[in-house]
Amino acid sequence: MSSFQHHKTYRRTYKEGELTLGLHIPLENYQFATPTMEKQVELSQLAERYGFTSLWFRDVLLQDPNFGDPATGQIYDMMIYLTYLASQTSEIGLGTAATVLSLRHPLRVAKEIATIDQLFPKRLLLGVSSGDRYADFEALHASHPNRGESFVEAFQYLNKVLYEEFPTIHSSKGTIQGANLVPKPTTRIPTFITGYAQQDMSWFAEHGDGWMYYPRNPYHQEESIKKWRELVEDYHPGVFKPFTQPMHLDLAENPNEAPTPIRLGYRLGRNYLIELLNIYKNAGVNHLFFALFDSQRPAEEVIHELGEEVLPYFPANKA
Repeated sequence: MSSFQHHKTYRRTYKEGELTLGLHIPLENYQFATPTMEKQVELSQLAERYGFTSLWFRDVLLQDPNFGDPATGQIYDMMIYLTYLASQTSEIGLGTAATVLSLRHPLRVAKEIATIDQLFPKRLLLGVSSGDRYADFEALHASHPNRGESFVEAFQYLNKVLYEEFPTIHSSKGTIQGANLVPKPTTRIPTFITGYAQQDMSWFAEHGDGWMYYPRNPYHQEESIKKWRELVEDYHPGVFKPFTQPMHLDLAENPNEAPTPIRLGYRLGRNYLIELLNIYKNAGVNHLFFALFDSQRPAEEVIHELGEEVLPYFPANKA
């Protein structure tokens, strides 16, 4: 049983025992270069027409060559760009993967996401994390070693200010007494813990509405999902909490090309991809979103093939 029966995007995206598909912004095969951010509106609209349930955005401030990956997010500020693409689409969900609560004041986050939910009702999926990009912490004069404690404090503040009327908050983040956040969201926003957020599994089994973890082979993923769901049952008997993961995809032109591991994912043909997705589904993954960054083919071409040949096997759930 879930607590989000009134949240349309959640219902389309998450159902116990099912797997749906999404896409990671930017929709571009930029590999180790800087993304051009071209045709993102058109490609997002294309993804929506095919029935992908969500688009996911990263919270990255600085390009940091020392971090060990080429990621620069989607260049633009996550919340602003998410809002922009929301205004150019009508149904597809918008997810944060993830909002770094250790680097954003929770009152500002609450104001932003409540506003987004009022303007685009029931489309936001909120992934939250403690963050790991050291340069971003240094630039904001935030403590990288203490990011776990900062995350928990921000998480608690965020939930109180969003869902309580005239809450009383005494926190190192600030004090609220006799004041209230406006607007409030139209309904509770599904909030997923991303990674471990410097906590143990028991904490996010108890506190998150779901769990989002990094790409791993399905067998290791299944072990973690099973352990986590056992803890969820301890804290919330009978409650379904979904599991989400990204996967980097280099879709081969040959539909029968066998899988080859790449950074955070696989190169393979669509027939093997369908098999792999069914394995992830059986492992307990409820939503998987593709990052096309390392693709050797244009993103538009890959989205067409996924939409026509793969998505029918993993359609959106009925809302």
